[in-house]
Amino acid sequence: MTQDIHGASASAAAAAGTGTGGWWRNAVIYQVYVRSFADGNGDGVGDLPGVRDRLPYLAGLGVDALWITPFYRSPMADFGYDVADYREVDPRFGTLDDARALIADAHAHGLRIILDLVPNHTSDAHAWFRAALAAAPGSPERARYLFRDGRGAGGAEPPNDWESVFGGPAWTRVPGGQWYLHLFDPAQPDLNWDDAAVRAEFEAVLRFWLDLGADGFRIDVAHGMVKAAGLPDVGRAGQTRMLGTAVLPYFDQDGVHEIHRSWRALLDTYAGERIGVAEAWAPTAERLARYTRPDELHQAFNFHYLTAPWDAHGMRAVIEESLRTAAAVSAPATWVLSNHDVQRHVTRYGGGAEGLRRARAAALLTLALPGSAYVYQGEELGLPEVLDLPAEVLQDPQRRRGEGEGRDGCRVPLPWSGEEPPFGFGTGGTTWLPIPPAWRDRTVAAQDADPDSTLALYRNALRVRRGHPALGDGPLRWLVGPPGTLMFVREPGGPDGAGGAGTPAGRSVGCAVNMGDRTVQIAAFGAPLLASGPVRAAGGRIELAPGTAVWWEVA
Repeated sequence: MTQDIHGASASAAAAAGTGTGGWWRNAVIYQVYVRSFADGNGDGVGDLPGVRDRLPYLAGLGVDALWITPFYRSPMADFGYDVADYREVDPRFGTLDDARALIADAHAHGLRIILDLVPNHTSDAHAWFRAALAAAPGSPERARYLFRDGRGAGGAEPPNDWESVFGGPAWTRVPGGQWYLHLFDPAQPDLNWDDAAVRAEFEAVLRFWLDLGADGFRIDVAHGMVKAAGLPDVGRAGQTRMLGTAVLPYFDQDGVHEIHRSWRALLDTYAGERIGVAEAWAPTAERLARYTRPDELHQAFNFHYLTAPWDAHGMRAVIEESLRTAAAVSAPATWVLSNHDVQRHVTRYGGGAEGLRRARAAALLTLALPGSAYVYQGEELGLPEVLDLPAEVLQDPQRRRGEGEGRDGCRVPLPWSGEEPPFGFGTGGTTWLPIPPAWRDRTVAAQDADPDSTLALYRNALRVRRGHPALGDGPLRWLVGPPGTLMFVREPGGPDGAGGAGTPAGRSVGCAVNMGDRTVQIAAFGAPLLASGPVRAAGGRIELAPGTAVWWEVA
């Protein structure tokens, strides 16, 4: 079955990569945070065999691909985003044979596999960095990283005023007096992308995993590899609050695009439409769109949408800007509500019953928008952020360094079955972060039996989306609705022009979301297809309660 996904010729893949087609334009991609998805060996930590065992669940959910977070050999200073060996699987997660088997089995289930690539930095346990520490200033070993002399008397001050994303200075001094740059944890030294050896190594790493069958890569910190010439000061403190909103000399520099163009050229030499996805923060939607120009990466995460407020006016503005800027570079828009680095959107939207109601409505909104969508594991279960984890179990380095609340609460393992923790997460009795007992009603097994569950909503929405010619990539036309309501219609005519079997040609899909605080009536001109909550329909009108979304079909 691997051949079914990668069966196209390399020349056909390259042609598809520059045209209007491409599976990624419509894809729904599910993020697997490996250590919290499923445990295959009973040690309380998720692993590759656990993911492999749950492939039937993911195929049944109706997603098209999996993005799997790093499982490479690592000391886990930042849970795998500190890579010590890019070609080896960390024993906590399995073996290289487990990775091969997972990719093959995923393809047999019709699922593509997107791996996480971490090119901005390595682990301080990487052989290159150990060699750099042992080498002299000015050596080829140190040239692979960003070592600099300090400022002030005896070089005792950092080379500039850059701050770590995790808080504190972005520089650490080593014996001998020089400093090295780490935009994240000190255990994650930044690579020097002006060095030819660095570029050659990552091309080899890409080829290694592509040859094993990977369908593409999510590029971690895709905006961060190139730093401004001379490493100039920012000139102000509080730089973490500027991320994604202001120009910084260490993020979103123009030079990153040459790297991405070279990777796109490499991807296009492989059969099967392999893709690159940018995790990029940029100060404007226009600058973000540059990462998805026709000769660069295929997708970029839309963090402007993720951070949009629950407000019809503000949400529409973000959607319109996202569609406009994506269209300017002939790329699909890419929508995401949550991931492993941000608070879960059930909680961001108010928490409790209200937050869940809004999150369900946001799911229908997201899956009705043109382009591709990402689902973070557990959002299909309506999981909230866990805000009351005991202090002794908190492990996020971002929290340890005093920057923000940390990300542990969105990384709690998934509940699969049973009445008590660990809820079928694995065969052992513990999990690396505790699962709240209150999640007994949110397990996969509990929601399987409930036709009104959030899991059922996602399955139904993904089934309709996959089968209807008006959904996925394609045009959007706004409708006039009551105050506080978003309304639009999706019409057939996307890039591939394909609809599902048995779906009448020429049918459109309408979507309405009530983001206001009072019940409204909308003119639907058709029968409801799916709703996130109870609705009343009669006489061509639908009554929509606050925090509710509905799809309807229009002839």
